[in-house]
Amino acid sequence: MSPTSSTFRALRHHNYRLWAGADIVSVTGTWMQVLGVNWLVLTLTGSATSVGLSLVMQALPTLLFGMWGGALADRLPSRPVVVAAQLAQAGLAAVLAVLAFTDVRSVLPLYAVALAGGLVSALGGPALGRFGAEVVPPADLPNAMALGSILNSAGRILGMSLAGVLLPLTGMGGLFVINAASFFVVIAAMAAMRRAEFHVLAAAERQPGAVLEGLRYVLRTPWLLVVLALWFVSGSVGRNYQVTMAAMSAGPLESGAGGYGLLSTVFAVGTVLGGFLAATRPHLTLRLLLITAFLTGVAQALSGLMPSLWTFAAMMLPIAAGAVALDTTVNARAQLDSPEKMRGRVIAALSIVSAGAGAAGGPLLGWLSDTLGPRVALEIGGVACVAAALLTAVALARLSGRTIRQAVRLRPSLENA
Repeated sequence: MSPTSSTFRALRHHNYRLWAGADIVSVTGTWMQVLGVNWLVLTLTGSATSVGLSLVMQALPTLLFGMWGGALADRLPSRPVVVAAQLAQAGLAAVLAVLAFTDVRSVLPLYAVALAGGLVSALGGPALGRFGAEVVPPADLPNAMALGSILNSAGRILGMSLAGVLLPLTGMGGLFVINAASFFVVIAAMAAMRRAEFHVLAAAERQPGAVLEGLRYVLRTPWLLVVLALWFVSGSVGRNYQVTMAAMSAGPLESGAGGYGLLSTVFAVGTVLGGFLAATRPHLTLRLLLITAFLTGVAQALSGLMPSLWTFAAMMLPIAAGAVALDTTVNARAQLDSPEKMRGRVIAALSIVSAGAGAAGGPLLGWLSDTLGPRVALEIGGVACVAAALLTAVALARLSGRTIRQAVRLRPSLENA
């Protein structure tokens, strides 16, 4: 397809083409670093729990300070905040490289870098989201988000693959150096963008209580609160497949590390398909959100019944595709149907819910897999997601005072954006 087709319509814009190219480079570098950090922590401690703790260190600042980052993004111009965050992340990657090259013996400095990186993401992430919305007109933002999902999936596959090839050659320090350089690619792309083609969002006035104002907006916007609740359920017990795929591989499927690698690859391919599915849709609506959440939950429950590695892998494709389509739709609706002056704080709320879902769901699914078995864990998670989708439909129907069919069109802008 050409860039002018509906699937790739966001690529018609010069600034988005630069942003997309920088994005895949940055995501590739990020996943190279993820593999390097995880392997370094595992080498130093011999403990998978220690690797999980580093992930908690990265997520904790978002839970604590994410809304402050959103308030900052709503008040300040996006570009300088994004550049500052990129430079900070590049510096932290350089610190990791120094630690690796000097043969660090303690895991504490790595945790400190993870915590600092999480803080930079918490404070700079909402501005990054706002800036990404400014490189395309509002009508093409859902398509840009869908293409971004494809790029993120492709970058993840490419980053993990390159890291596996380069690790024996460059060592872990080399992976961190490459990631540090990738942030300067993003800065260069931003410098090459055409200022006249930006679609700048309205900024909020500087005033006390901006964080509380953002929290009040979310809590007093019923449709958004309901959608975030659905997203939390699907993200906690319906999307932590790194846990359940590993448990299924080591347990009922008896496929070991090779089977886990195959499932991870299939899941990554599914995320790319989900990105294309979202990109082909002219509008990402609440109806699509509800249908996707319901069908993905059903597929998850059925996946627990699959008798073999190959049948289980086949179920991973639609599940992964549905997860990406659901994420893209939630992000598009939450941003486009909220005031521009509140955009950064809405993005922060999305990040907080996502981080909280990951932090809660991983241990919960792990405990269910250990106590009841991974098949039962998948079935419980799938049923919970189906129930959440149905309850969301009922809640939206009551909010609108209409039928469930009408409730997925809470207002015309939800269908036309």
